[in-house]
Amino acid sequence: MPRVQWPLRHSRPCVEVVLTRASDRQPLTRTLLADTGAGSRAIGFEIILVEADCQLCGGFPAGTLKLTGSYRGVFPAYLLLVRLPALGFAHRLRAVGVPSVPKRFEGIAGFPFLNRFTYGNFGDPGQFGLER
Repeated sequence: MPRVQWPLRHSRPCVEVVLTRASDRQPLTRTLLADTGAGSRAIGFEIILVEADCQLCGGFPAGTLKLTGSYRGVFPAYLLLVRLPALGFAHRLRAVGVPSVPKRFEGIAGFPFLNRFTYGNFGDPGQFGLER
């Protein structure tokens, strides 16, 4: 099974995803906090990004979502192509666009996204990874 791992960022687990800028089709890498507590399996979104990134990457408007956790209120949702090249993963996912994300990160990978993979430190407490 293919696996990709990343060093912890500020002692917290993270994943790096690749988006594509709409203007020039160039890749845009974003480091997301890996948060299994962000959303249930049926919450309706997989990742949280700054709304400007959703728009920069040509996200297709997909309604709004009411969030009640760390983010409270109604936020726009977008369908975005999200890639993890090392795992051969490329899917259009529902992302929520918010005004700001946790410091030192560029978004949040919620439980519905992480649950697509086997995830954990795979025996290395200084890293976090995904396996397909």
